[in-house]
Amino acid sequence: MSAETVATLRERVLAGGQITADEAYALAGISDPEGRRALRDAAADVTARFAPRKFDSCSIVNARSGRCSENCKWCAQSAHWNTGCDTYDIISEDDCMRAARHNARSGVHRFSLVASGRAVRGEALRKVAGMLRRAADETGIFTCASLGLLDRDELQQLWDAGVRRYHCNLEAAPSYFEKLCTTHTVDDKLATIRAAREIGFEVCSGGIIGMGETAMQRAELALKLREACPHSIPVNVLCPIPGTPLADTPPISADEVIDTIAVFRMVHPTVEIRFAGGRARLTREEQLEAMRVGVNGGVVGDLLTTVGSTIDEDKRLVHDAGYEF
Repeated sequence: MSAETVATLRERVLAGGQITADEAYALAGISDPEGRRALRDAAADVTARFAPRKFDSCSIVNARSGRCSENCKWCAQSAHWNTGCDTYDIISEDDCMRAARHNARSGVHRFSLVASGRAVRGEALRKVAGMLRRAADETGIFTCASLGLLDRDELQQLWDAGVRRYHCNLEAAPSYFEKLCTTHTVDDKLATIRAAREIGFEVCSGGIIGMGETAMQRAELALKLREACPHSIPVNVLCPIPGTPLADTPPISADEVIDTIAVFRMVHPTVEIRFAGGRARLTREEQLEAMRVGVNGGVVGDLLTTVGSTIDEDKRLVHDAGYEF
């Protein structure tokens, strides 16, 4: 795709239009330096037009760890792999509140409990819902949850507890997902997302790049996410974890990460695109470039099974990128 064609797509998106699937694949296939610069500059213009200057920050707490029944090849918490990750049941309410208060005092906008397993159900779900209700009531922080493949009744418990955003990543393009996980499908994830949207939840849904997929499959993921109608798209970069089947996966380059974010921004002009796991693999300058071309939110502080960054470090990065924390 020529720089001139990229400029035409830029004008359409800036005017409120949408690029087609074929155009998204063509953007993902750009390899020449001039075309890649045009893609990034177009995505940067779209970001400047549509992204609020307030950076959307969230913090996640691992509310239950390990012993997961699902066989996701990237995940340290799967019981199918021997990774030596921490294993524990639902955290105490004291631990949850300590984290919620710290994040609220630090100016973090959102607070989410994330749990291992296919789904958090029964008494465990009631406990998590109660903790999230208390966190919101006592700190005023906006609460989110990522508790697996819940059904409508289970999601309703979270809604009744004041949770207003539900997270369920598609993780990878449908054409590649089945190579990474066989215990559930992308359609299973979309069923949970549809149920969440019907109740009224905002949806947070994205994926992981660098798991051996092609650039075309990254574009396929971006396009499939249109079905989820997400408010937020977290972009994770694989950190290969010893003991998982992807432990020896060669890392993708920073340029591939940034170009992927630019394609996601062209496909999703008004959605929050957020840094998530693995961004520490990028230099500070590369992270700033990723924020120029598309990223306007982030998971801040320590992440789930890979080290992130401190909230103070993230505040400085956000400020230097021209956003307000």
